[in-house]
Amino acid sequence: MSEQFSIEISDRICKHMNEDHAAAIALYAQTFGNSPDTEAAQMLSIDALGMNLMTQVKGESVPLRIEFDHALQDSEDAHHTLIAMVKQARTFTK
Repeated sequence: MSEQFSIEISDRICKHMNEDHAAAIALYAQTFGNSPDTEAAQMLSIDALGMNLMTQVKGESVPLRIEFDHALQDSEDAHHTLIAMVKQARTFTK
């Protein structure tokens, strides 16, 4: 992991996302992870290049890596990128 994405920062982002934005994580998997059958998902880690998820698909746990469209600079960039991704994903599902 790069200096900008220490284990502590990754853990903090993942904890927040898993506790407050579980539906968004599932939406990331469905839209950007090419896993439309994802029923639920948990963010395991995040780094400058992508996020690692554990998805639930048809009762099975399936690991999934989603790459970002750019290398994240820091946790603020991660915040803005994750918000932009969920907004983009919601336009696909309408």
